[in-house]
Amino acid sequence: MSDLISGVDNMSVTEAKSGGNDAGRIAEVKAWLTSQFDAAGKDVPEFEYTPRSIAHLYNLATASQAKTQAANIVANDFRQKTVEYRAQAARIREILENVGLAQESLPSNVVSSAQVLANVANFLNIRDTELSSFLVAMGDLSLRKTGVEEKRAKVQKESKILLDYTRKAIARLTYLKRTLAQLEDDVPPCEAQMENWKTNLAVMASKERQYLQQYSNYKALLNRVGYTQDISHGMLVEMAEHRQDLEKKTKPIMDTLRSYQDLPPDKALATLAIEDKKRQYAAAEKYLEDVLQSALATTD
Repeated sequence: MSDLISGVDNMSVTEAKSGGNDAGRIAEVKAWLTSQFDAAGKDVPEFEYTPRSIAHLYNLATASQAKTQAANIVANDFRQKTVEYRAQAARIREILENVGLAQESLPSNVVSSAQVLANVANFLNIRDTELSSFLVAMGDLSLRKTGVEEKRAKVQKESKILLDYTRKAIARLTYLKRTLAQLEDDVPPCEAQMENWKTNLAVMASKERQYLQQYSNYKALLNRVGYTQDISHGMLVEMAEHRQDLEKKTKPIMDTLRSYQDLPPDKALATLAIEDKKRQYAAAEKYLEDVLQSALATTD
């Protein structure tokens, strides 16, 4: 039935549709269904005869009849060959009986050997028992065996390669599973770190807004005090260096002024202080001369 259905699938649907409403086709379909179900011992089930169903059933009936006819031809050919083989066997049996080689008169070992020879001939698919036929059949069998061995070796080689690939795939799968497990273990710490980063990002965003606001405030303040682009860092550094130079130049003057600040405010006291300083200066000179005189005397 599956062969029939496949035959229907391969047929043209257009041809079936062209005569779907033909009464002759409906009659053929009904007759074919009746014959098929009668052969199976069942009644034809009731169904609606639509153009589409009639077309499919007609194609199915046509394919079934064609295959049935082909099967009858093959069966008749097999029956005719059977009759011919039986007639030939009867003639050969008669000839063997006439020469005294009937099966009943042969020893059992000869009958067994002949049966084995016949079985081997059937196995090798040869029609006679000639030695050359056996040799040709054995050579063909050897070639087939060699081909099978080559295919087997090729299959074994491919199986070995596939087995190697399978082992590598299993090792790779094991590594991937281990990596996946490690990544799954790393998920909670990473999530915690991401939450921390989100918190820090929110804080940094808040700080950024604060700094932008402060920058705007400072910029407004500088604009109010008259800040210009000329007052740059380089100019401030240059002014600081100039200030340091001025401090170095005014330091001796400031030291002199501070020494003057040590004098008494009264003129008389200032005079006495000057005279006292002069006496101390004279005493120091006299002491220096005495030291020099004593040093000269010691040298002499």
